[in-house]
Formats: sequence, C-alpha cells, structure tokens
Amino acid sequence: MALQEAIEQLHFLVIPFGSPGHYIPTIDLAKLLAQHGVRVTIVTTPVNAHKFGSILDEAIQSGLPISFLEFPFSYKEFGLPEGCESVDDLPDIGLGGALMEAFTSQQKQVEQYIENLNPRPSCMISDMFLLWPAEVAKKFHIPRIIFDGMNCFTQMCNHVLYLSKVYEGVSESDSFVLPGLPDRIELTRSQLSFAFNSGSMDAKDYYERLRISESEAFGVVINSFEELEQEYADAYQKLKKDKAWCVGPLSLCHKDASQKVQRGNKSSINENYCTKWLDSQENNSVIYACLGSITRIEPAQLIELGLGLESSKRPFIWVVRAGHKTEKIVKWIDEEGFEERIKGRGLVIRGWAPQVLILSHPAIGGFLTHCGWNSALEGISAGIPMVTWPQFQEQFYNEKLLVQILRIGISVGAQNVVHLGEEEKSGVVVTSAEFTKAIEMVLGDENESEDRRKRAKKLGKMANEAIEQGGSSYRNITRLIQVIRD
Repeated sequence: MALQEAIEQLHFLVIPFGSPGHYIPTIDLAKLLAQHGVRVTIVTTPVNAHKFGSILDEAIQSGLPISFLEFPFSYKEFGLPEGCESVDDLPDIGLGGALMEAFTSQQKQVEQYIENLNPRPSCMISDMFLLWPAEVAKKFHIPRIIFDGMNCFTQMCNHVLYLSKVYEGVSESDSFVLPGLPDRIELTRSQLSFAFNSGSMDAKDYYERLRISESEAFGVVINSFEELEQEYADAYQKLKKDKAWCVGPLSLCHKDASQKVQRGNKSSINENYCTKWLDSQENNSVIYACLGSITRIEPAQLIELGLGLESSKRPFIWVVRAGHKTEKIVKWIDEEGFEERIKGRGLVIRGWAPQVLILSHPAIGGFLTHCGWNSALEGISAGIPMVTWPQFQEQFYNEKLLVQILRIGISVGAQNVVHLGEEEKSGVVVTSAEFTKAIEMVLGDENESEDRRKRAKKLGKMANEAIEQGGSSYRNITRLIQVIRD
C-alpha cells in the first residue's frame, strides 16, 4: 500500500461486549467494514479472540485489514473463574457484575494504545452495553458509534415507553398499547425489556446511563435492513437525525459453508455429519429448535420442549443448552432413552450448533427460537417461518415483529419475561402440547401455513438483496464510511 493510501485509510477501533450475541455480530460488522476498505482493530481478550475470532483467520490471511488487540483478563482481581471472559462462561449469572467490571478495566489499556497511535483512530464502534468507551472517545476526540444488536422496531418501542411511561401504574398482567407507533402493539409490564422490567435487580441507574451514553454518541449502527421494517427504520432515522445506519443482516457477510460453520463458538457436532443428516430429510420438513447462547431454561421446561418435538412426529434438530444445569437435561435424555426413541427422525446437539449453516439447508422448514434478534434475523435471512418462544430482554418485542407485523411466526403462548438467574421461579410455562401445536401450524399443509412460508421466503430474498452492491444495507455502510471520512 502506498504511503498516501496508508495515511488516508480509515481506522475503526471496534469494542465488543463479552457475550456471544454481541461478539458474533460485532465481528461480522468488522469483516463488513474491512471488505469496504476500512482498517479495523478489534479490542478483545485471549479466550474471546480464540472463541469468536477464528472465523476471521481466512479473511485476514487473504489480506483484509483486520487485527485483534488482545488484553489479558484479571480473573482473580474480579473474583472470576479462570477462562471466564464471556457471559456464556459464567457459572453463576450473579457474577455478571464482576465480568462487567473486568471489561471496564480495559479502559486504561485502550487509552494507552491510542496514545501511542499516530494518526489516532478515525472512529470507535462500541457495544451499547459498554459505558467506558464514551470517556475514551471524549478524551481523544474520536467520533463514537454505538453498535446496537436490536432492530429499529425495538428501538422505537423503547423510545415511546421511555417518553410516555404508559406502563406505569399498570399491573404486571394487564396489557396496554404503545402510543404513536405505526402498528397497534400491545404488551404487558411482565413482557417489557430489562430497562423497564429488571426483576429483582435494580438496574434503573445503569440503563439511564446507557440511554445518556447513546444520546451523546455520534450515531448508531443497526443489524437490520430497511425493507424489513421500513416505517420503523424511517422513524428511528428521523429520531437519530440521519445518524442511524441499518447495515444487516450481518450474518450474510459469510458466504461459504466453511465460514458458516466457523461463525461463533466451536461447533459441538461434526458439520459433515450434520449436513449428511439434513440431506437425508425432505425439503422444508425439519423443525430446528435452538434457544440462544445464554438462555438457562429449567430442565423441567426443556423436557416439555423435548416431548413436544417428539410428539410432533416431524423431523427435528434440538440444540440442548441450559447453562450449569445442562447436565440435568442430558441425564434425562440418556436415562429416558430419548435419542433411541427419535432415532432417524431427531438429531440432538449438545452444546454449540452451526446455526447459520443449518438454517440455510433446504430441509429446514421451521425455526423454534427464543426470539433473540441475532437468531430471528438469521431465520429471516434464510427465509424460514418461526415458532416463537421469547425469554427475556427485548425478545417479546421481537415476537410482536415476527408474529404480528411480518406474519412469519406462530407463538407458543409464553406470557412473561424469565429473568436470567431467576429461571427457577418460572417453572413450566409452556406444555409439550403447546409446542406440538405451534410446530404443526408452521410446518402444516394449511393455506395459512403456506402463506406464511411464502412471506418468509420473500423476506429472505429481500435480506440477501439488501447486502449486495446497490442494496440498502450496502449503501448504508458506504454512507457511514463516507460520513466518517468527511
């Protein structure tokens, strides 16, 4: 690279939050920026670089300007077990505060790094849950952009909730309408995101600081595409004074099968075996059930899901994960002979699954999801209708988007947020019969099911077009880079 080009090349410092649902799309974003000629440095830790960063090895070797800035983690200082550098590694969710403090300790190291750089980074992109990058950006006069893993619909829901306070004075189970939105959206207090419904934790102060931090940022990058939620994207763009950029679906920056397998943590199943099993199934026949990277559903409730999948008589893939209680559900699977009963029709994956690879297979006909936005958008990108079972955070909003607005989802009927660390309080809230019914509605032969599939396929086509040259997300990433260049 010529000296003049090196001077002119933009340099983005990217700072993810230590949780798979945040790390994975942030790394996708880093790759996307690099593909557009931006030099990207990702601030990380040794374990997270190994766990989530390996997908970029091939891209880096091919010449994409991406590098990792690894800082060691002080486990003992913060009372964390060795090797625990991400939310999904926490033996107890109560250690979440300690993990956040450990990440905050990176501030001094990042500042030292920037002080020794000439020229300074052109821009900083930091996760919405991190407060300290705002101080660093101010200190060095670097424009800071928030990377927010939510969609524009959720952003507008939170915005009207904050302004209207319509949920105040309403009982936990009574529904209310969110005012001023393009669609009539009804929620209950027990379905609100953590900012308005934090359970036994008092997080008001933290979320108020996050809100102020976001309002002071230069702009916001969104993992969505405009055509998916046009009215909400327009409204959010107006709210952010044209400093909001929908650049997704970010997962689509990985094109071939090997990249899809490497995305995220190391797969718990051989991808060739998984693909071969899917190849043996009819097109659009398999229900894929996976409930996110940090969801810790009670074993009794997971057993109901397993029985519901079994009684559906449909082929299925079930990704079994329950945090520190995974052993209990695995013990049930083994002792009850579950895998023997569903042999040939069902595939159980214990741990991490190559989700994007699985969803892109023609055998998949439905996705039973917790409605985390990464998963939901991956399902949309693959053109797959969904069975929705929201758990916490903004997942009930995402369910409204999938079921009510996009009309590509069927709800299992969950009514309340299940807060992380408080799963024992919830018990069994969805029965096996309810799972079976929802699966049949998605995979069935009725006209309504067929219409749902057609809508999902159409959205999948739109998602892929958005990231191609000339598409809305392609234009937005170009516009973002140009704004920073100017």
